[in-house]
Amino acid sequence: MEGNSLTPQQQKLQALKEILPEAFAEGKIDWEKLKATLGEDINFSNERYVLNWAGKSDAFKILQTPSTQTLIPQITESTNFDQTQNIFIEGENLEVLKILQKSYFGKIKMIYIDPPYNTGNDSFIYPDKFAETKAEYQERVGDKDAEGYMTTDGFFKKNSKENGQYHSNWLNMMMPRLYLAKNLLKQDGVIFVSIDDNEVHNLRLLMNEIFGEENFVGETIKVSNSAKNNVNQISITHEYCLVFSKNKFSVSKEWSVPKNNYREFESYANRLLKQGMALSEIENEMKALTKYPRFYEFDHFYYCDDNGVYQTDNPGGVTSGNFDSEIIHPITKIKCKKPQGGWRYKEGTIRQYEIENKWHFGEDENTIPRIKRYLRECLHSKPTGVHFFDSQSDAKNLKSENLPFDFPKPVEYIKYLLTMEGSKEGIILDFFAGSGTTAHAVMELNAEDGGNRKYICVQMPELCDVKSEAYKAGYENIAAISKERIRRAGNKISEKIALENQQAKSKIAFEKVEEKVVDLGFKAFKLADSNFKQWQQPKTKDEEALLLQMQLSLDPIAENATIEGMVIEFLLKSGKDLNSKIEKRNGYYVISEGEMILMLEDITQETIKKAIAENPAKIIALDNLFENNDQLKTNTVLQMKDAEIAFKTV
Repeated sequence: MEGNSLTPQQQKLQALKEILPEAFAEGKIDWEKLKATLGEDINFSNERYVLNWAGKSDAFKILQTPSTQTLIPQITESTNFDQTQNIFIEGENLEVLKILQKSYFGKIKMIYIDPPYNTGNDSFIYPDKFAETKAEYQERVGDKDAEGYMTTDGFFKKNSKENGQYHSNWLNMMMPRLYLAKNLLKQDGVIFVSIDDNEVHNLRLLMNEIFGEENFVGETIKVSNSAKNNVNQISITHEYCLVFSKNKFSVSKEWSVPKNNYREFESYANRLLKQGMALSEIENEMKALTKYPRFYEFDHFYYCDDNGVYQTDNPGGVTSGNFDSEIIHPITKIKCKKPQGGWRYKEGTIRQYEIENKWHFGEDENTIPRIKRYLRECLHSKPTGVHFFDSQSDAKNLKSENLPFDFPKPVEYIKYLLTMEGSKEGIILDFFAGSGTTAHAVMELNAEDGGNRKYICVQMPELCDVKSEAYKAGYENIAAISKERIRRAGNKISEKIALENQQAKSKIAFEKVEEKVVDLGFKAFKLADSNFKQWQQPKTKDEEALLLQMQLSLDPIAENATIEGMVIEFLLKSGKDLNSKIEKRNGYYVISEGEMILMLEDITQETIKKAIAENPAKIIALDNLFENNDQLKTNTVLQMKDAEIAFKTV
């Protein structure tokens, strides 16, 4: 602890560090990174300690280029659209992250992503000409299908290890997404990123730069029980997960998780007990089992009785304890030896433990009895750096349900990560959703612990190879697999909850039983072009081209526009989240109990009067609804001003 007070300079630096930790390196301001973060003079040229790569400056420009796209609701692909608060978005995740910035800035509790590992076989978006627009890029490579989706050849480019910018390409893909993801995290939010040996070193440096080295929480290892025998040197059976916080000082210090694989460990002991094996033999078997790495957390849980697996605890350990109480050995019927400093428990507690059969005795009275600590009472502990989860069982389960997907993350593993921070509330974001494991895990964990977590999952419509099992099963793209998996997982969990509720009612026939309710639906959205025309700068500078563009812009509504799409777009661009309450009444749309009103279909003096009576903070109307009625528009502007309502026409 230093005795000197902070100088004004130090206070400002500390404040800046909390807001922009990515602008610091080795404890000092990195001026070039600060300029780049603020969008100025993006040029990394000076020699200093920094992660640098080919295309980094251009990647910053991509990051800071705003998106004009929007999200379109897909009611028929959703489950329980009007009631659920879970969200699934089909679309390119960089654009989606940009779209979510205004509505979800600082609102996400936890992010988990499983991005491409850059193995040399991964395909991910990487336009090779940053100077051109996405539309120009798509037009140049001719990569849209009949429905307007990017094709595999154009949208996804294989990043081969023979590529001279192999690592740079991956970093250019990851960097803008991580920056945008960080913006969405709450101050006490945490991000988990799975990765393997190919890029773990670069990812650690990249996340140090974006989140700040001081916000590094830890690096964990997930070990699977599958090994590859077709390698030349080392068969890799593990991968990593990097954990960073938005602000480490705001994150709870009391992280706790269930012991890994405890159900499997306890069920093994129960099988031995049912087989009639002697307790001493069970003890030896359990000691042997804890030698396996996947059960290392259960060291000392060697014993078993009808109440379950347990370890023993010292009943003494004090200097002036209880010497008066006596404990009789159940076999010899002789008073047991006491701890040197006496019992740590009073007479009443000792007798209660006798009633509960919580004393563990030795062979005779010469061994001091110890307290039984059952595994079910000690299920939680600090998260460890090594996790053991079967990576193949989930793939087999999906395949058995005709949902083929290579290398899905285990549901139990994601549930384990979800429990680390300890909160049962908040929004969980996964913008590399894959097969939908995160959504599955959130719903399942909520059903188990009564949590109220919500998820936002984003997955690109990456086309399935026509030769793949997924394509043969009827899935054209990965997003379709993900949505179907979430539906089926929700149905299974619903069936299980219904059975549990029924069993609870049968046990307590004459009392009202509170039924378990879990949100198992999801709102589906797709990334799409804006419902409103965007100004396109004419490629030629002649007057005719400019007049044509101006004429096209007279009606701002795009050809693909829908009322439902415009409502969602106004929500997002006004900073309202996708679960905002939307009600249609009196010919207009009321958002969030009157915070905002959208007038998109019809405007009359009567509807204006009713809208003003709602006393909203803001009203947005389509300008073309006032066509040929300038007097109504003028009166509306005056009425809104008198009512102190922010009024805007589009």
